[in-house]
Amino acid sequence: MAEYELNVELRQNAGKGVARKLRAAGRIPGVCYGAGAETLHIQLDPAALERALRASSAGINTLFGLAGASELRGKSVLVKELQRDPVKGSLLHADLYAVDLTREIEVAVPLHLTGTAIGLMSGGIVDHQLREIQVSCLPGAIPESFHLDVTALEVGDSLHVRDVALPAGVTLVSDPDLSVVSVVAPAKAEEEVTPEAAAAAAAPAEGAAAAAPAEGAAAEKEKK
Repeated sequence: MAEYELNVELRQNAGKGVARKLRAAGRIPGVCYGAGAETLHIQLDPAALERALRASSAGINTLFGLAGASELRGKSVLVKELQRDPVKGSLLHADLYAVDLTREIEVAVPLHLTGTAIGLMSGGIVDHQLREIQVSCLPGAIPESFHLDVTALEVGDSLHVRDVALPAGVTLVSDPDLSVVSVVAPAKAEEEVTPEAAAAAAAPAEGAAAAAPAEGAAAEKEKK
């Protein structure tokens, strides 16, 4: 079952001019497509789409039921891609992907960390390397997110994709050996060069010729 309903209408024309007129009227252009289905050009209310995505705990994986245009009414869709204004962040275009509720699809699900790694007490740093994983499931069974508890991790420990607990009906697609999070030792800071060490390094070796002129010494110091 779709969690939200989205009203869409067909648009007959495409192009930048049409898109500008739609946006001026408070609508945005989009397309609706699916495996083996005809691609249809649509228009919709961006504010309604934004409200639903914010309200839904599933975020971009929210399942929508379409209303409005008879050709699309009753279809279930996922938001495949959103195009935003790079400055304002407002929606410019939406790609909707029509799904068959009886067939599994592959989706990316967010991966969150919980707890505080015990390795932090030893000066370790939590390195969160993977923030989502690919799974396969029915459209109505897409998990909102996955969680991994890092509490027991010491410095040098890691958790991998295989450590993520999957609910029934959800199959892992991502490589199970991929590292999700590690607790690593902080990089060793470069040792600070003391004035004495710098002077010793600049001094001529035993038996070397006399010191260079002041200009040459200054240039050599600059190189260092």
